[in-house]
Amino acid sequence: MSGAAPFGPGAARTGAIVGDGAAIRARFGLGWPGFRLDVDLALPGRGVIALFGHSGSGKTTLLRCLAGLERAADGYLAVRGELWQDESQRLFVPTHRRPLGYVFQEASLFAHLTVRRNLEFGLKRVPAASRRIPLDQAIALLGIEPLLARLPGRLSGGERQRVAIARALATSPRLLLMDEPLAALDVKRKQEILPYLERLHAELDIPVIYVSHAPEEVARLADHVVLLADGRALAAGPIGEVMARLDLPFAHDEDAFVVIDARVAAHDDAYALTRLEFAGLPLWVPGLGAPVASRVRARVLARDVSLALSERHDSSILNVLPARVVSLDEADPGRTLVCLDVAGTALLARITRRSAAQLGIVPGRDVYAQVKGVALLR
Repeated sequence: MSGAAPFGPGAARTGAIVGDGAAIRARFGLGWPGFRLDVDLALPGRGVIALFGHSGSGKTTLLRCLAGLERAADGYLAVRGELWQDESQRLFVPTHRRPLGYVFQEASLFAHLTVRRNLEFGLKRVPAASRRIPLDQAIALLGIEPLLARLPGRLSGGERQRVAIARALATSPRLLLMDEPLAALDVKRKQEILPYLERLHAELDIPVIYVSHAPEEVARLADHVVLLADGRALAAGPIGEVMARLDLPFAHDEDAFVVIDARVAAHDDAYALTRLEFAGLPLWVPGLGAPVASRVRARVLARDVSLALSERHDSSILNVLPARVVSLDEADPGRTLVCLDVAGTALLARITRRSAAQLGIVPGRDVYAQVKGVALLR
């Protein structure tokens, strides 16, 4: 992979150190006929940052600007304190000199090389003194030890993508870019590879910028979300905050959701249930094998939450949580979208406008949120 060569007086200052290295600062203005990317972002320096939006929103274009594959005339990029682009100083670090890894939708492995040789090829661009992720660690993280002697043609789609990710990690990147890495995989292969992506999140201190238009992937992997539409960032922040904002278009999608980080509190083997806890409140889910005290993530769809004015015990719904109404949106003529505060955790409920009127749902009202379904993500 290569980018344009640096030019002008800024070229001698390639890789200049700025700030304290704690975050990613990215500003890009890039225009084409019929489309313009115009973003100004301050992103965390670790965790998974999802670029989320519908097709044509600018996700891949933004990723290519971060990689240096597109050069924005109005561009600035600093990654963990190192300056990669500043057009005001005519400074531009080309792609091949940026310490980043890039994983595409297709694995693009060398067909004539074994898996091990493919991995070793990625090491050639990294001086030995700069290798912070040993090759053996990348192999172990992606679980590809049994595949090392195979040629790519003998791998499944999920296996090829795991090798591609390991190859990107072997370059010891300061930033890992992933452009819809699961888009070409079927449901079974996606489920095969997601646990490995979670391992990267848990075990490596590398910021990952992950492009996706799949809500389930974003809910499962992301810590931070940048919501894009028409080349602009509508919002950026922790996933629990962004996905619960009623002023953003995603909250009005049929699959609108919030994410709850919880802890496994206990298992009820008699009824095949597991009790999670978040903010001191219980959340029952179908039984799972995760050990007690482990951290998990759950997704709750707005359509699976109903409201009541009193705590009911004569219902099949197990999860009844005390909540307070924060805000309402009644743009839909037949339904009301309600944002709730449940002990400091945001929750969305989509109910009929008639129900909202009959219950007197207004901001500040104390209610009980009845959660009919919880999807355990990890």
